[in-house]
Amino acid sequence: MPIKIHGELPVKSILEQENIFVMDENRADHQDIRPIAIAILNLMPLKEDTELHMLRSLSNTPLQVDVTFLTVESHEAKNTSLNHLNQFYETFSQVKNRNFDGLIITGAPVELMEYEEVDYWEELCEIMEWSKTHVTSTLHICWGAQAGLYYHFGIQKHILDKKVFGVYSHKVKHHKVPLVRGFDDYFMAPHSRYTEVNSQDIWENHDLYTLAVSDEVGVFLCMKKDGSQIFCMGHPEYDRYTLDKEYKRDIQKGIEIDLPKNYYPNDDPNEKPLLQWRGHANTLYTNWLNYYVYQNTPFMFLGPEQ
Repeated sequence: MPIKIHGELPVKSILEQENIFVMDENRADHQDIRPIAIAILNLMPLKEDTELHMLRSLSNTPLQVDVTFLTVESHEAKNTSLNHLNQFYETFSQVKNRNFDGLIITGAPVELMEYEEVDYWEELCEIMEWSKTHVTSTLHICWGAQAGLYYHFGIQKHILDKKVFGVYSHKVKHHKVPLVRGFDDYFMAPHSRYTEVNSQDIWENHDLYTLAVSDEVGVFLCMKKDGSQIFCMGHPEYDRYTLDKEYKRDIQKGIEIDLPKNYYPNDDPNEKPLLQWRGHANTLYTNWLNYYVYQNTPFMFLGPEQ
């Protein structure tokens, strides 16, 4: 899939080195094709890392994807330069009159706070409400999934006794649902979180399908039955070294943390981590883009200005 991004976005060169097909605005404008418009609300502090993760994840179908990165106005980013945000990001107020085929709401390191204590919570609620009428399908990831389940369905999160950290096995439910088409019966996926949503609360909500669950860490993937809202509790977009960086960062800070589970060969952090989830992660994003975004967006949804 060719991904249309800003020609000067720093991660563009990394994607090109990985043989991922990216194009800038000039080349895209010369193609006689209506690309899929995807907005990514990036709530992570290390925004360039997340940009790279998300763009990799969206690069595995023959569809052209036009990506718009969004940032919140009600929070001051401390780990990303204002110049980077001004050059490569838009705010909700700048795009709220537009429609998008898809929206991704990322995780954020605010799990231990009450939702209403997060300084951009009201703005996020406004975005999630807007998504119901201006976006065909919204994919919520990790804390973004917990926040979405709370806002849309009133499902609470719960603080865990110990951080869920590592790569876990999950069993697929509802194989006939297109979002998990092509999945094996069991698959691996990364998690890194201090909170959870009670699986029973999801199962008891008749508007939601549970699509993948782990005996160890609960529901991984669920969705509103019409596909307009999808919730992923883990981080399928993570690359090989993301958990490694998190682990070694916390060790350097003197934070007590267990080794990420099922990650290092022989549980040796000096070994190269095992990459066990890329195939299913690619399938998840491809299925979302094809079956819930591309196939479901009305032809005139974006309007002639898009």
